[in-house]
Amino acid sequence: MSDQPPPTVQAQWSTTVTPVVAAVTTLCASTALSGVISGARWLGHAGIAVIVVAAVGLGLRALRTPTLLVGIGQLVSLLFLLVALFTDSGVLGIFPGPDALDDLGTVLSDSVEAVRTGVPPVAETRPVLCLVVIAIGLVAVLVDTLAVAAGAPAACGLVLLCVYAVPASLADELLPWWSFVLGAGSFAVLLAVDGTHRHRLWRNRPALPTTGSGFGSPIAMVSSALVLGLLAGALITGIGTVGSLPGGGNGGGSGGGLALKPFTKLRGMLDQGNNVELLRVRGLGNDSRYLRAITLPSYKRDGGWVAADALPNNVPAGLALPPAPGDDGRGEVTRIEIEPINYEDLWAPVYGTPRNLRDLPDGMFYDQAGGMVFSHNMRKLDRYVEDADLTQPSSDQLRQAGDNYDEIDPVYLAADGIDAEVITLAKLLTDGQNSVFDKTMALQKYFATTNGFQYKTQTALTSDENALKEFLFNSKTGYCEQYASAMAILARAAGIPSRVAIGYTAGFLSGDYRSITTQDAHAWVEVFFPGQGWITFDPTPLADGRTYEPPYVSSDPSTGPSTSVTTEKVPTGSASTTAAPRSERPDTDPQAGNRGGTGSTDSAWPWQAWVGLSLGVIALLLLVLSTAVGMAVVRPFAIVAALGAGVFLLSLVSWWLSALLVVLALAAIPATLRDWHRRQRRTALASEGAATAAWTELMAESWDRGAETSETDTVRTAARRLAKEHSLDDGSKQALRTVVNSVERSWYGGHADRDPELARAFDEVVSGMRKSSPLDWKGRLLPRSVVSPQRKPKRPE
Repeated sequence: MSDQPPPTVQAQWSTTVTPVVAAVTTLCASTALSGVISGARWLGHAGIAVIVVAAVGLGLRALRTPTLLVGIGQLVSLLFLLVALFTDSGVLGIFPGPDALDDLGTVLSDSVEAVRTGVPPVAETRPVLCLVVIAIGLVAVLVDTLAVAAGAPAACGLVLLCVYAVPASLADELLPWWSFVLGAGSFAVLLAVDGTHRHRLWRNRPALPTTGSGFGSPIAMVSSALVLGLLAGALITGIGTVGSLPGGGNGGGSGGGLALKPFTKLRGMLDQGNNVELLRVRGLGNDSRYLRAITLPSYKRDGGWVAADALPNNVPAGLALPPAPGDDGRGEVTRIEIEPINYEDLWAPVYGTPRNLRDLPDGMFYDQAGGMVFSHNMRKLDRYVEDADLTQPSSDQLRQAGDNYDEIDPVYLAADGIDAEVITLAKLLTDGQNSVFDKTMALQKYFATTNGFQYKTQTALTSDENALKEFLFNSKTGYCEQYASAMAILARAAGIPSRVAIGYTAGFLSGDYRSITTQDAHAWVEVFFPGQGWITFDPTPLADGRTYEPPYVSSDPSTGPSTSVTTEKVPTGSASTTAAPRSERPDTDPQAGNRGGTGSTDSAWPWQAWVGLSLGVIALLLLVLSTAVGMAVVRPFAIVAALGAGVFLLSLVSWWLSALLVVLALAAIPATLRDWHRRQRRTALASEGAATAAWTELMAESWDRGAETSETDTVRTAARRLAKEHSLDDGSKQALRTVVNSVERSWYGGHADRDPELARAFDEVVSGMRKSSPLDWKGRLLPRSVVSPQRKPKRPE
């Protein structure tokens, strides 16, 4: 008999072990994205994409599908996953119909915008997660194809290098060291697995596929990987970098979209450990108003507040600036000197309404509508002087301003994408208020600490609608970004023109100047009043006294202790449930009655998480009982509980993933039953029926491998057929004779005593069958002994 194992051994190794290791390698390399994406939820989406690609590849290769069709199948499965995760209009939830493709196109356009405007680390918004699934999914397909189909896992290093190169070029700081360790270690394992496989091939002298042509040849695949790697490195790293204004150049053209996502940059300042001085301001005196850098006019449901798509280049930042909307140009002017120290950005911050600007370099422009001074390139400015109108109206003047908004862009009134419950809350808060000013004050008062709101600098981002509702109705905990974003959205929902302003608080006095540091980074709300312009409102309850309270707020007799809306009026976070009335506690959380009855504002876990964790604990306890105490009967219940835990925990991402898990579990039932039978019979070798159990299991193993048997065959005839059809080696044949002798003595000789050599001989026969005649994937998933069991061999009475 030849020592060379059949080709199925080689195929099984390359189509099972290698793709699994390749998938793990891809997932480890994807951890490099932690340098450019905040949080950890994105890693779960990346893991799901890698698992789907690997599973589809394993399944299709088990069916001996051509390489090109395997790749196409993986790409199609990735599309199904995108439809399931990021749309609600797919056919049966996962198949891409016209509506689903439109929805997916919208998410993808938002993803492009996130890449174009985001500065690391970006928030885990829906568009960003979609981009992660697409990018890592495509990398997984390419790595799987190179490692498995082309048999060239070393070429995967070029692709994986791009996974590191892109975030490394975008992040301002070094990527985490552990990401490099994981990536390098997993890639080394992939190469080791391939080396082991090639060593086995060398020992058995098969022809290695070192040459060839066509799509699946190693030369073609490695060349493709090299070209893709170079193109990706040249193209992808050119977008999303700090300080670029696409299409902007040095001031020519029409002005491009801003490359800095202000909330992301601001969050970095708020979380910064060191307090770095940015600016020194002279001439402001004791006025503690805010210094404005940028304003955000647009709200997107899945992206939060964003900058304008384009800024005008027609007004150079210099003398005689045109009046802003609502400004008559007659206010008293104050000269302010602003000296950048460690400040480098696209914007030159200004106070109030700028009339003139001096000593700014060429290439700086004034956005009349947004009240911003900007450049197309990051630059460190020298000292510059602003002549600013710092006059402010009284509360009575604001009440009489009216609601004629013809002089501003309609974008400041756009309320598309705001959740119905948020709109209801805005209407309830402003109900009964007679003027726009009173409505705005009512919205601001809702965020007071007496209504349960707390200020913290370390918290989640309000970058999508779910986070907004969580902040408004549940947690009520955040920093200036959440407060400003939420109030501006409520104002839009109430029909009030609003925008979010980004800049700095007044800092602290130091000699003859005010020192502004990174710790002064702040966000607030600006509301437009006809004839008065954009007016500042700050809902953030800063605890350190840095909040600026304008005279129209502090001197207004109607401003007093904050009022709140009772739970009978505030909408709940669920459309199907209503919180119990608790009017005796008007400042309590209106959502407290809807979170599992706990009444705690600290726990916002959905019910699926609680059910999943509970089932997980039950599964763990049952598993301990089945192993430590020996209660094997509870093991199936442990499996069911673990499956239930997985279903509910996956539902936190998508119910369709839970359904996929159920389908996979149902598909695994035949293999599970076969494994249970195998274990039961192996355990029975220590009992009186050892011979019958051993022979039944050997016939089942042979039947699973496609061998045909006859009911009329004797034990010896069946054994000869088994040895021939499965090409047993000499050692396995000798062990089979021991099993046959034991069975004959038990069945025909009347010897019920257990043969001490039976277990060893049985194991050797099974090992020989698995070595010389391994099961393919179909035989593993749908074993014949379970799907279409043969009749039990007859034994004498």
